[in-house]
Amino acid sequence: MLETERRKVVRYGRLLLERNLTTGTGGNLSVFNREKELMVISPSARDYQEIEPEDTVVMNLEEEVIAGSSRPSSEYQLHLLVYRERSDVSAVVHTHSVNATAVSCLNKEIPPLHYLIGFAGDKLPRAEYALFGTRELAENAVNALGSSYNAVLLDNHGLLAVGSSLQQAFQAAEMIEYVAELYVKCRSMGKPALLSEAQMKKVGEKFEAYRQGSSRKEN
Repeated sequence: MLETERRKVVRYGRLLLERNLTTGTGGNLSVFNREKELMVISPSARDYQEIEPEDTVVMNLEEEVIAGSSRPSSEYQLHLLVYRERSDVSAVVHTHSVNATAVSCLNKEIPPLHYLIGFAGDKLPRAEYALFGTRELAENAVNALGSSYNAVLLDNHGLLAVGSSLQQAFQAAEMIEYVAELYVKCRSMGKPALLSEAQMKKVGEKFEAYRQGSSRKEN
């Protein structure tokens, strides 16, 4: 069942470790098949290097496990709520990358100091703190994402990135971690100069064209 999606979850889970976007068993990721209305999500508390496709968990929108013997990630409610509320999203990546998480512990948004923040939107918003694995956290994150943002900081927790594919969601998580590192370094030296609203509007237009081209290539 959903063999292609399950293999993608395994592949990108290993990339989370390889690209230093999480440590140990932290973070989670999923992909959603909109035709079948089924989600494949990484299992709970499992080493990404040891996970095989059959270890991933298939769930429906009613939070029922359809396939897989493992427990789903503790953040499955967060993933499912994103898919319910954002029809443009078919993949979610949640990381504990160091710099993004450091900023999340300041309970701050990241302003548009670099054009690569366009992977998230015109800024990187933040979601108020809630205990991990709860419905409250899921609701806070979805509210912060709104209808247009593709990434959000989870206060005192980490980063959430979304996309039309796992490739796009993973790329957003990776690029936003880079922007977070720039922000941390800039703040250590002073106050970064920010891109204007007009400049970010042009960035957004270019990013939209980039995403559309990327989607066509992946399909």
